[in-house]
Amino acid sequence: MINPIAFEIGPIQVRWYGILMSTALLVGTFLALREVIKRQGIDEDKFMNILIAAIPAGFIGARLYYVIFRWDYYSKYPSEIPAVWHGGLAIHGGIIGAFTAGLLMIRYYNMNFWRLGDIVAPSLIIGQAIGRWGNFINQEAYGYEVDPEKVPWAMWIDGAYRHPTFLYESIWNFLGFLLLIWLRRQRFIKKGEVHLSYFIYYSLGRFVVEGFRTDSLMLGPLRAAQVISIVFILISIFIIWYRRKKNKDKIFI
Repeated sequence: MINPIAFEIGPIQVRWYGILMSTALLVGTFLALREVIKRQGIDEDKFMNILIAAIPAGFIGARLYYVIFRWDYYSKYPSEIPAVWHGGLAIHGGIIGAFTAGLLMIRYYNMNFWRLGDIVAPSLIIGQAIGRWGNFINQEAYGYEVDPEKVPWAMWIDGAYRHPTFLYESIWNFLGFLLLIWLRRQRFIKKGEVHLSYFIYYSLGRFVVEGFRTDSLMLGPLRAAQVISIVFILISIFIIWYRRKKNKDKIFI
């Protein structure tokens, strides 16, 4: 097991989780800005203002989502609610939070939602690929125990050989990053469909990986992430179909 504390500066502990999340944020922002600079007609300052609003909203949404679904624990230990360095960020909550704040800013600036979504989507999924390694170091978001002879790629996590679900999702997301970059260069892809493809691709992988995890957030008897993934897939497919059928650049937003 890797020590979750990377180093200390006096009384301040710097954790690998925070380093990896910061790295994911920086890489994603760099790639998005690089794409913005290459595209004409997008104001860099406005784009940065959108990110400045969306990023903290995403972190807040990710934490609130996790806390709400784990309220049995956090209601007893409220001091742990802000302790994000212990882990506990739910990507679906982050997407909802960032999407809401980003949409409000995009409307304020009267910019094209779909175009910006296509720029941000690859950055988002590569950030997720990097961030998942923080879960490994924190010994969380792992799979159930397995026989290493039957599952030779199993990893020793939390006292047992387990499915390395963080690794499954990290690899899936990295491949998704390459796919989205490729799609963004294809003429048959219409504006907004890179963004929607992200939701479909990520949700497919998350639905499968979630089935191996032991710490899923539950929605009654169902795994919340799997339910949300299905919703994202169906809505995204419907929007692609509807926009192509009507030959419109914008619907709903």
